Amino acid sequence: MNVKRHLHLYAALWKNSVAREMSFKGNFILWILVEFLWFGLQLSFVSVVFSQTAAVGTWTKWQMVLLVGASNFIQQLYQAFFLTNCTNLSELVRTGKMDFLLLLPVNTRFLVSLRVVDLGAFVNALFGLCVMIFAAAKLSLHPTAMQIAGFSALCVVGILIHYSLMFILATICFWTVRAQGIVWGYYNLFNIARMPDEAFRGAFKAVFTFALPVLLVSNVPVRVLAHKISSPASWLLLIGVGLAWAVISEWFWRVSVRRYTSASS
Repeated sequence: MNVKRHLHLYAALWKNSVAREMSFKGNFILWILVEFLWFGLQLSFVSVVFSQTAAVGTWTKWQMVLLVGASNFIQQLYQAFFLTNCTNLSELVRTGKMDFLLLLPVNTRFLVSLRVVDLGAFVNALFGLCVMIFAAAKLSLHPTAMQIAGFSALCVVGILIHYSLMFILATICFWTVRAQGIVWGYYNLFNIARMPDEAFRGAFKAVFTFALPVLLVSNVPVRVLAHKISSPASWLLLIGVGLAWAVISEWFWRVSVRRYTSASS
């Protein structure tokens, strides 16, 4: 893959996304407001929980606020880069627009995955980051540069896990034509990520740790910041799961594209 060409292409896609968002400023501001209110409700949920208990497992109130902030931060960054593109894949297949993308002299998956950037999600990610900073101050946390770097790297791994899983679900449209419901179903599971992993037990915890690792995605990075990791096992698990799903995602994409016969066939 020609890296320089793809970087130039991605810059052009960014410019197109900025022009699109600025053409509908009211919608842009409204969605930021809606996401902000939803984030506020999530924080209110923490207050309700800790009005009845002093801790959830070993997680204190402000540690859980830190977790909610990190969960929102990761979710919004994922939304900024990938969500719209994954949900639009069904329409590309249904309308036959995939034909044109396959003919372009660029990596098709790159184009399908990164065509649109949701700029408002970056603003909402900033809200999550501000909450994290406030919670860290309440906890008297002073993360080192190594901890911040580790947190950032694990957030990237978490975002790529979400992308790999949702992209797999999106490519089901090559069999069913429409797959938006499945994609949005997984997106709704992101809400589980704001809960401490210690709140779950048994099969439920196993499924959402290994098969659909939404618990790992936010819990492990926050544990790095909050000094709650005593061994490298959890972050090695997150990286291992991320690599496994990335490989499966690429394989599933290649299999799925071979089934595509265009809308006119």
